[in-house]
Amino acid sequence: MRDPRPPRDAEDRSRTELNLDAPSGATTASSQPAGHALRPRTDRPEGPADPGVVGRLTSTVERLSSELTRARAEADGRALVELAKGILIERLGYGPADAARQLEDLATQSNVSVLELAADLVNQASNDRIAEIARGFVAAAGEPSVAVRLRSAETGMLDADDVQAVAQAALEHALRHVGAQAVAIWSANTDQSLTLAGSAGFDERESALWRHVPPGVPTPARQALVERAATTYETLSAAGLPSIGQRDITGGRLAVPAGVGGRITGVLEICWPGVLPPQSQSLQRQFQTLAELCATALESHPAGGTDPSTPTRTAELMELVDGLPDPCMVLQPVLDATDRPTDYLIKHINPGFVDFAGRHRNAILGARLMEAYPLAAESGGLFEKVEHVLATGEPFRSPGMHLSALVDGVPLVTEATVNISRHGSQVVVHWRTKDGTARVASLLQHAQRLGRIGGFEENLRTGEIAWNDTLFDLYGLAHTAEPLSIEHLAAHAHADDEHTIGRFLRTLLHHQRPASTAFRLKRADGISRHIRVVAEPILDVDAHLIAVRGAYQDVSAQHWTEVALAATRDQLAHTEQQSAERNRLALQLQHAIMPPSRGPLDLDDLRVAVRYRPAEKEHLVGGDWYDTVDLPSGQILLCVGDVAGHGIEAATGMVALRNALRGLAATGAGPAQLLSWLNSVTHHLTDNVTATAVCALYEPKSHVLRWARAGHLPPVLLRDGLARELPMVGGILLGAIHQADYEEGEIELKSGDTLMMYTDGLIERKDRSLQESLHALLATAQTPEPSNDPAELEHRLDHLLTYSSADTDDDTCLIGVKVG
Repeated sequence: MRDPRPPRDAEDRSRTELNLDAPSGATTASSQPAGHALRPRTDRPEGPADPGVVGRLTSTVERLSSELTRARAEADGRALVELAKGILIERLGYGPADAARQLEDLATQSNVSVLELAADLVNQASNDRIAEIARGFVAAAGEPSVAVRLRSAETGMLDADDVQAVAQAALEHALRHVGAQAVAIWSANTDQSLTLAGSAGFDERESALWRHVPPGVPTPARQALVERAATTYETLSAAGLPSIGQRDITGGRLAVPAGVGGRITGVLEICWPGVLPPQSQSLQRQFQTLAELCATALESHPAGGTDPSTPTRTAELMELVDGLPDPCMVLQPVLDATDRPTDYLIKHINPGFVDFAGRHRNAILGARLMEAYPLAAESGGLFEKVEHVLATGEPFRSPGMHLSALVDGVPLVTEATVNISRHGSQVVVHWRTKDGTARVASLLQHAQRLGRIGGFEENLRTGEIAWNDTLFDLYGLAHTAEPLSIEHLAAHAHADDEHTIGRFLRTLLHHQRPASTAFRLKRADGISRHIRVVAEPILDVDAHLIAVRGAYQDVSAQHWTEVALAATRDQLAHTEQQSAERNRLALQLQHAIMPPSRGPLDLDDLRVAVRYRPAEKEHLVGGDWYDTVDLPSGQILLCVGDVAGHGIEAATGMVALRNALRGLAATGAGPAQLLSWLNSVTHHLTDNVTATAVCALYEPKSHVLRWARAGHLPPVLLRDGLARELPMVGGILLGAIHQADYEEGEIELKSGDTLMMYTDGLIERKDRSLQESLHALLATAQTPEPSNDPAELEHRLDHLLTYSSADTDDDTCLIGVKVG
């Protein structure tokens, strides 16, 4: 059964677990890259470059930027999702893989993102300050994703490497959603001065100007420290106080003291572009929680004790480097005990950086120079030049310097124009390559990544053979072993492949044409591998063969996959027959319990009619169910439900829940209590069953209908020709957690009212939202029927089934109740 839920199902879970009343939306954690230094620049100096090349480079930069944004979006809530998986592992006894699948299944059934469901689970399990604030904020402000934002902000801030990253996480995950444009985190020093420990939303020059605020300067942050309470300003310009960003961001300001353990260690300052928005109590509590997280970051990463001029010089240097179109990196010396440089940390690379060895930027940034470019240590190489520039301050410029790198163990050399200069304690290295070495290296790297490909080149005149590291691994040889000539290929292959290898060598060496073949490699360690080799001849100007080059690829996985597929074909017919038999059994069971239609049933002053439409395809037999029972107490039980999944498991789960609810209803308990008991029954079923349901009890004497829902669509009431949904009461789907509480709704029915309860198969469409489908259902339900027609109720149900816009071929249950 395809089981998406309307957005309000997220609300159900929130209200059950967090007391949140607002519907959950689709807002997710922001994935905007932090800081302009990480955003690729597309501006390039004008020159004679081919416009087509520039266009391709621009397209490449845009694609890489898009990939970076997507990668950050995926990583935003990763820690939060891992926490939720840990809760499922601890509480339900799942393994990691099962917990991940269960989290995805529950999110799909509730029609919310995995991140939103993870936030709900963490809030329920932790019951901490963030969970408390999320409840209050949602109830007061109607904001659907507060739990996600606060939890994402918390995990992002706790995972940050410095306070600057903490500020970025707070702005992107929590504050942009309330209209804030920028944020500053101030560290309070013992001399009453302030240090800007981190900021986001301001340019680097502005941040550098406000790096240090002397004692006595009346800024918003200073006022918050003096008053030991949050201070607000409708607009900064009207307040007449100086602060960071005062030229560009003149709107509202909020300064919140940040402290832990009763000590104020800093201030969180939040900036809005316009007038300060209303500060509700829930918003104030949210900002206080963010301030506490900032205080934790200040404890871990103190900002005091640094030279105020150093950040300024560093910021200016980074800005200068980022403006260069050619590859450029900033090196920080790594000193030994005697303050002599032993290596250089690659501290920063500009947006235009392209490694001439074809490696990704992440493989270079943060590495040491000797790790990234070990061949730079050769005499007269890059390391020696950098060391000289750092020692003397004399710039180095060379129009044709050789740069070397290792690509899979093979040295790669390119010629480049190189400039090296010293800036304070740091060294800037800038180069411009003169050929396409970087593109060639990139191709080698991609080939290596895609399929365990080992390259070789053999000089037939000198006998010199070059192998890369992968080829040694394929042969099972040490990297220091002597490479093998291609002419001896047959000696290391299976005897049955001798003739195949002979044809390959004749084509390559005698006919001097490119050739390829597949063979079984017999390694010295006794392991047999299936290998494909491709090679081409290299001819001199006189068309004489001087060398061959090519590549080996390990295709063992593909070979054994084909063998496994061949063996599987023999089992498919038997498996299909078993599946068809299970589907027929499930359909028979479903029809035995749920006949497609039931004639009108008169229960006291109610006329009840039922329609059940099974899925057209047998393999989609689902777990939809309904029931109407005249209870011993005189009340009438009306219920409809939907078990997740399809097939015999869903059908048997449906029977178990339907019978369980019948038995529980005989106790005389209300609908909310019945669903709470039914949730416990569902949770203890061995097949990890989850389901949705609506349960209603009608009192004929008072005409009062009491009802509760467990993650299900609400009933529809047709009164005086107008159709509307009953109020959305809270309740999580059945079986998700061990214990759950459910809310009850109550309504007094009038003579002539028609109540309809249904499953989602009646309205689901692939091309529109569930809310749009609900509106279409209400419009269809309002179609008038002759009031004196005794079959009016049945006609109305048939009309709804006939004109249903659903296109998912799911089961459908529909109960109609007419008050006499």
